[in-house]
Amino acid sequence: MKPFINYLVILLVTLTLTSCEAIGSIFQTGVWTGVILVVGIVAVVIWALSKAFGGGRR
Repeated sequence: MKPFINYLVILLVTLTLTSCEAIGSIFQTGVWTGVILVVGIVAVVIWALSKAFGGGRR
């Protein structure tokens, strides 16, 4: 009986979620991951340039 319930749940999820919703959420997650990575890389580059050119020394 348990395998039948598992298959029923999988079938229900497959029929209720469209592929567009799944792909949309995957791309939305990817966009936010990309934004966070770009901000992090820009921050590291600015920090490295400030250290290389003596930022903060008087």
